[in-house]
Amino acid sequence: MTFWEYLGSRHQQLLADAYQHASAVFQCMVMATVIGVLIGVVTYRSEWAGNLATTTTSTILTVPSLAMIGLLIPVVGLGVPPTMIALTLYGLLPIVRNAIVGLRGVDPSLVDAATGIGMSRGMRLVRVELPLAWPPILTGIRVSTQMLMGIAAIAAYASGPGLGNEIFRGIASLSSKNALNQVLAGTLGIIVLALLFDAAYVLIGRLTIPRGIRA
Repeated sequence: MTFWEYLGSRHQQLLADAYQHASAVFQCMVMATVIGVLIGVVTYRSEWAGNLATTTTSTILTVPSLAMIGLLIPVVGLGVPPTMIALTLYGLLPIVRNAIVGLRGVDPSLVDAATGIGMSRGMRLVRVELPLAWPPILTGIRVSTQMLMGIAAIAAYASGPGLGNEIFRGIASLSSKNALNQVLAGTLGIIVLALLFDAAYVLIGRLTIPRGIRA
């Protein structure tokens, strides 16, 4: 069976796996973005706090994904929970780091001007600092998403959702005639999803970042 014949015979299952893969990555990115930006907001004013946040999230990223999921299985079981927790943790570093860098890079004169017209600290953060820090934060989100697309494939080890199941099935049956087709279908599916997500982020950037800031 050729690769194209395999795709034709398995397209429904592949589409279902691709949807589950994209959904898991999207949900984890939303959680990682919220948590990462909050950490950045809390720590960017302090040098040691910012370094601690960056070092902690960097340490998490050094843990092998297979080991991370394996450690989570006895705690939360198989399936979706260990996948979601692991992906969210892995997605934090680029967002936290870029949020801190972006917030620290805001021109102090703009913050002083906002203070001068009577804005509270919360209003300055929401209406001045975060919008100006949004471009590097979005870059961090893009980097995290690309990482999680690949890491999410390991979720199949814990019976998690996504295209990793296709890859693992192929690896587990290397002697079968469709083993290469299974691995190739899962791998190419992840690449296509990564490109689609990145294109969506480019569009979001064009819609949410003023042209002057982009320049």
